[in-house]
Parts: sequence; C-alpha cells; structure tokens
Amino acid sequence: MKNSLFTIRVPASTANLGPGFDSVGMALNRYLTLTVEPGDTWRFEAQSDNLDGIPAGKDNLIFKIADWIAGEYGENLPSAHVKMDSDIPLSRGFGSSATAIVAGIELANQLLGLELPADEKARWASQYEGHPDNVAPSVYGGLIIGSHRDEETDIVLAGTPDIDLVAVIPDYELSTKESRDTLPKEFSYRDAVEASSISNVLVAAILQGNWELAGKMMTKDLFHLPFRMPHIPEWQKAAELTGELPVYGATLSGAGPIVLFFVPRGYGKEVRLQLRGHFPSHSVELLEVDRDGVVVSANAVSSNQL
Repeated sequence: MKNSLFTIRVPASTANLGPGFDSVGMALNRYLTLTVEPGDTWRFEAQSDNLDGIPAGKDNLIFKIADWIAGEYGENLPSAHVKMDSDIPLSRGFGSSATAIVAGIELANQLLGLELPADEKARWASQYEGHPDNVAPSVYGGLIIGSHRDEETDIVLAGTPDIDLVAVIPDYELSTKESRDTLPKEFSYRDAVEASSISNVLVAAILQGNWELAGKMMTKDLFHLPFRMPHIPEWQKAAELTGELPVYGATLSGAGPIVLFFVPRGYGKEVRLQLRGHFPSHSVELLEVDRDGVVVSANAVSSNQL
C-alpha cells in the first residue's frame, strides 16, 4: 500500500440462482483487487495465478472499460500502473469478467473524480454486460434483483441473505458465450408463462427469507438449467446430494461449471466436509455473501492531483 494512490476491491458474484435468469444475482466474498499507482504508461501487473495470461497493456479489459467511461464523460485518462490480485477463478461462474467491468468503471471514476453514484455505475456496467445479474451485486453487494433494458436499468436491493454457501469448483473453464450457445432461441407462450411463474416464486421466497422454497424453485428452472446441465458432469451427483445433505438446494453459479449449494447458516462446514468426500478431485469452498460491493480505500484522488 505504501506510495499507492488507492485500491479498488470488487467482489465476485453468482448469477441467476436458478430461474432468476439474467436478473437475480448475489455478491460473494472472493475479490479482484487493484492497487493503482501513477505511471508514465498504462501497465497492468498480475500478482496471482488466477490472472495468468491477462493482458498487461491497453488491451486489458479493465483499461478498455475505464477508457470507454472516460470518453462518455469527455475526459482523458491519466496513465497508471495497476497491480492486480484475484482469488476469483476465471470462466467458472463467479462473474470474473463482471468484476473487471465494475473495476474499470471505478478506476475511471477515481482517476477522473467523476463521483458516480452506485446506480450510474450499475447502469454503465449493465449496458456493457447486457444484463445486471453479475455486475450489480459487484457494485452494491448483497443480493439484487434487476431488469436492464435499452432505455433504463432498474435494481432492487434485497439485503444480505443469512445463509452459508458451498461451492464445488471444477478445474475446467466454461465461457459464458459457449454456455449461452446451448440455449434455445425462443420459448412458446405457454412455456414462457410457466418459466416466469417459477422465477416469480423464487424471488418472492427470497424476499420472505423462505430459502427452502427458493431452493425448490432453483431445481425447477426452465430458462437455462435444462439446456446447460447436460454439459456439466458434476450436476447429476450434486442434484442427488441435495436430497441427502442439510441444504436448501443447489444450482449452477451463473453459466457454470461451478455448482453452488445454498445452506442453512452454521451448516456450511459440515456440508463442505461431506462434499469433499463426494468430489475429491474438485476444490470445495465455503463462501459468504459480500455485503459491501465495490470498495475504494487509501488516498483516492482525482486526475488533477496526479
């Protein structure tokens, strides 16, 4: 931290929670952290294995986002040296690209002194991402329910759920684009009504704190799980285990391949131990809901101070 201007910490996220496709998301206590220092040229320095292969110059996604935001406000970015650290696995379903988008917006916000409110950050991030389910939790923290359209983005903050989370993390990657290619191009009216009713009950159950019903709805999704699950070999075993373990339910985290178990508070360690026995070749991690969203610390300055 010595001699640094500021740090930006952005939480990971899990999206969809089953039938809340592209509209429900939750922040997780895994983080992308940027330490930003003045520099003669733009340089990004990866400091963790999760960031191997990340571009070091202006082809870095974080710079592209920051530069885009600067242009939208008629500003030019000052050069900076950015050290990057992350404990978020790439292309597994924890919103690694969404954290980069939010980090880029915050980087421009700090370097240019834009003083963007959270709703503007979420709007810009949703415009780039196309939907708010990953990016909005990384902005706000906690659980969000959102709708993004060309003309506006509406976000409902649903607090910080009092649950444990256990993730089964495979060692292979699965890009969101690759996973989306498995989805149908359209639904019949009847199927759309049924799928929407399941999603509506999921949201209502979450807002009431009825996680048993929410877990039930997760497995009944019709929007994307039936099409993605056949490509996730871990899912069949995970689905069987939801009936044997003390859990509310399980679903894919985002597009997968991570399978995320929703667990009553205090039972997370027990569930993690049992899942390790069933998935000995996988990483099995106990997680919590992040309540803070993107956080800036140290001596944040605007561009006229650089």
